[in-house]
Parts: sequence; structure tokens; C-alpha cells
Amino acid sequence: MSEAPARIDRARIEEILRIAPFHAWLDLKVRSLTPQRLELEMPWRDEIVSNPIIGSAHGGVLASLIDLTGFYALIAQGTKVKATADLWVDYHRPATSGPLVATGLIVKVGQQISVAETSVTGPNEKLLASGRGAYICGDL
Repeated sequence: MSEAPARIDRARIEEILRIAPFHAWLDLKVRSLTPQRLELEMPWRDEIVSNPIIGSAHGGVLASLIDLTGFYALIAQGTKVKATADLWVDYHRPATSGPLVATGLIVKVGQQISVAETSVTGPNEKLLASGRGAYICGDL
């Protein structure tokens, strides 16, 4: 019988979010953390704007936020996540101001593949983007 994975606390998740340079540049902050849910906040940066006419963020930044939130939601509950296997993103409206809030929910924890869903909202709490990631897990 296998042991339940060891959960990681909020302070440690904040530390882990700063290890990779891109993640540190995003300046993500943990807003809330429960066994099945992680909420991250990303401040608005002018560098993420790809359409200066309307001032909207590049979709790749939103996709990265969806990917990272699902990834770290699984890590926080103790899953040994190695990499993203698949990522599906839907864009609902342009992100034109911040901060951006990403809420990740664990859908399934598996021995080889785990799944999480994430939604991204803006300061008015309107849905900007949503997605689902499948993540490679376990020992490689």
C-alpha cells in the first residue's frame, strides 16, 4: 500500500515559484491554497501587452499562467509532477488590465498522468481564459 503524498505548505510553494527565472519574472503570489485548489495572482506588466491598440496581454502569457497554476496545484498537494503532457486553452475575452487571478482545481491525480483545470479572471472578476492541463507524474 502506498503512502499519501506529503502536501507542501504555502510558504514553500511561494519559494518554489521563484526558482525558475520565468516564473520569478511573472511575480506570482499565492492568494489561497487548499488540498484541491490553488489561487495565484500575477501583477499587470506592460511587457505582457501584445496589442498596444487595446492594451491586451499576449495569449501565451495567459496560457503560461494556466499551465503553471495547474502544475503547482498538483505539486502543492504532493504530486510528483515532471512536465506538461498536454494543455488546452480557451480565450474568452482580452486581458487588458490586472492583476490577473488564476484559480487551479485538481481534477485527477494519477500515477502517470494528473489533470488540473484553471480559470483566469481580471480585476473585475470576469473570465478571461480557461484551460486544462495534463501533467506527467511519478518517477522518471
